[in-house]
Amino acid sequence: MTSSGSHASGSVRVESTSASDTAFLDDFATMSTFGATTAGGVERQAATAADADNRRWLGRWLTDRGFTVLYDRVGNMFGLYELVPGAPYVLAGSHLDSQPRGGRFDGAYGVLAAAHAMDRLRRHYTDHPEHARHNLAVINWFNEEGSRFKPSMQGSGVFTGKIALQAALDTTDADGTTVAQALGSWDMLGDSDVFTVGDHHTAGGRAVASYAEIHIEQGRELDKAGVLMGVVPSTWGANKYEISVLGAQSHTGATAIADRQDALYGAAKVVVALRELADEYGDDLHTSCGQLTVYPNSPVVVAREVDMHLDLRSPSDELLEEADAKLIRAFAEIEVAADVKIERRFAHTWKGHTYQPEGVALAEEVIDALGHSHMQVRTRAGHDSTNMKDVVPTVMLFIPSVDGVSHAENEYTHDGDLTAGVDVLTETVARMVEGKL
Repeated sequence: MTSSGSHASGSVRVESTSASDTAFLDDFATMSTFGATTAGGVERQAATAADADNRRWLGRWLTDRGFTVLYDRVGNMFGLYELVPGAPYVLAGSHLDSQPRGGRFDGAYGVLAAAHAMDRLRRHYTDHPEHARHNLAVINWFNEEGSRFKPSMQGSGVFTGKIALQAALDTTDADGTTVAQALGSWDMLGDSDVFTVGDHHTAGGRAVASYAEIHIEQGRELDKAGVLMGVVPSTWGANKYEISVLGAQSHTGATAIADRQDALYGAAKVVVALRELADEYGDDLHTSCGQLTVYPNSPVVVAREVDMHLDLRSPSDELLEEADAKLIRAFAEIEVAADVKIERRFAHTWKGHTYQPEGVALAEEVIDALGHSHMQVRTRAGHDSTNMKDVVPTVMLFIPSVDGVSHAENEYTHDGDLTAGVDVLTETVARMVEGKL
């Protein structure tokens, strides 16, 4: 790494070298061993042993470089480095937890990229302290994926006041273990807030100036276009909720078809209705049933209950509302056709909102300064930046995901794209540290 020393408009504060690129890739390879699967992915759900081991490794990495590692009251993990005593912090990061048999890049890349970016900036501003206006913080958000504990983006949701702390701590997994119990067993649950964000927290005292996140795209737009960097101007809206389809348990052989109240039959109709709704709206609506649990799940028993997690997403809040209303009408028809009852419970929703235009312009200026190609890409997936953008100035960056694969073991991004993304994040955060956003 070499420091450019120049601070003219459009200049690059910190330039990478082959050594810094190699160091990042070596660390990423090491990090990918935590929860590694035989097919090349990771199984690292929130607050499991693999997640805890990965957190400990990252904690040692940060501590060895002079960062102070702290946990807040919902298990968000911070690496702090003070450049300007009493000044707000620029945060950058993502999440280390994964989906079951998930990819090794999703989330984890953004955390390690932030760690390397912040460490480069730590050294740079030690040599150039007069340019720093804010402090540095790496963030590993708790339970972004929402696979073990629902809803997703839980740590950033509590941090921004969108999810109540106690409600998050009391959330249970399929075995009845609460978030508080799981984090407490690994000693990764703090007893105070690390930061104050608006009126949402009363303890901690540290202020957040801005937030940056880099992530694999989880889509094909960059890969298809042959473009290196995506700058996110806005997000799709989403309705994510749980339903229970309630029927009556009975014998699969002895019970006449006309007498059955088959919850699984009703659930199957819900899955079909979701797909037909997506087909009706084309690319403007994505729908899915990502989780389905059948009770009693016996081969010779008509199901009495099916719990389902549904997902509707759209770039249009109005279209999303319209599609949701159509789905509710479909529920009523399914209740009659299958002789079941459908109970609906919202789990997590967010509107399609824009990121600050100043942040988009800053990121594009940085990418141009580094000589990379870029385009604007609206995010269809939820990220922790989706929460953060509503409370502090936020920049969201994408690098390509080969064939758009994500939440799967064959998720892949090329080494050169990974290291270039670290460079872009480093320079973006540098300008944020200097008060440009």
